[in-house]
Amino acid sequence: MPAKGGEMANSKVKLITSLGEIELEVFDDRTPVTAANFLDYVRAGFYDGTIFHRVIPGFVAQGGGFVPGMEQKRTKDPIVNEAAKGPSNTRGTLSMARTPHPDSATSQFFINFSDNTSLDYRGPGPGAGYCVFAQVTKGMDVVDAMAAVPTGRRPPHADVPKEDIVVIAAKIL
Repeated sequence: MPAKGGEMANSKVKLITSLGEIELEVFDDRTPVTAANFLDYVRAGFYDGTIFHRVIPGFVAQGGGFVPGMEQKRTKDPIVNEAAKGPSNTRGTLSMARTPHPDSATSQFFINFSDNTSLDYRGPGPGAGYCVFAQVTKGMDVVDAMAAVPTGRRPPHADVPKEDIVVIAAKIL
């Protein structure tokens, strides 16, 4: 939808979780490939019923790829890393999770609990960074509640919440 001045308004998404609701602004304008990828997963209902499977207080909550029982979901092909285009990994931003290969992000994302500028783009190769594609606009209290949940190991995974934090639904507003 057009915003003032004729430019496109960024998309808005609501994550309805077992801890409460989180509203996001998705950066269609800054990271178009990553934004479109995330929004495609939302439209498909992919995130409904997934869990935040990795929670590290003071760092991040990661989700978007596993269902309860730590069963991994099948994803679409990976996308190009747009970290050089995105804003900084600061508190309340969402970034794409990936393997050590820069262009390997699929569905998994993380929410930054604090300023994690060490994850920002620094250059090609090992400095490729993690692409920030959205910002929490409402519900930081829910994000902070995530950081407080007890975690443990579910081999081979560490930092797994002892009680599942479930994304009940993800909806485009």
